[in-house]
Amino acid sequence: DAAKVAGVLREVLADAGMTGYPKTSGGRGIHVLVRIRPEWDFIDVRHAVIGLAREVEKRIPTLATTAWWKEERGERVFLDFNQAARDRTIASAWSVRGTPRATVSMPLTWDQVSDVDPDDFDVFTVPDLLKANGNAHQDIESEVFGLETLLEWYEKDGRGEMPYPPDYPKMPGEPKRVQPSRARPDTE
Repeated sequence: DAAKVAGVLREVLADAGMTGYPKTSGGRGIHVLVRIRPEWDFIDVRHAVIGLAREVEKRIPTLATTAWWKEERGERVFLDFNQAARDRTIASAWSVRGTPRATVSMPLTWDQVSDVDPDDFDVFTVPDLLKANGNAHQDIESEVFGLETLLEWYEKDGRGEMPYPPDYPKMPGEPKRVQPSRARPDTE
């Protein structure tokens, strides 16, 4: 399912005039890297990612979600907008994860995404794959993009801010930070 969602994410990025570079996370997920011009602040980048995620969710609502609370997600793939939180970083390409098999966050081409099995990439297999196939992200430095379209989508959507991670201070416009099933009228 993550591969299917990544394919729609690719289409949405293309509609925004952007190119993304997929990679395995080293776990179950797929990360998509997009180079942006360094002219936006943290809040703009966050809102652009939320706008992007909501557009994917709108196109495939039975498969993808931006619902922060697990109880609201069901079996849908979570588009983790909080990877754009101030102190969050994604697993860097080629990094080794702390798993028993030492899986690796592997750069992919879009053609590889639909058939990928993240367990195929570990410290023993990746060196030979890199030699045989080269670096799928070798062109990532060639383009940088603006966030204008994604920020327009965020504003047009009208739903506003999403919950921040629990270790963040409460932010302006942020919805309640409590699971819907535990929410009381007096909780924030």
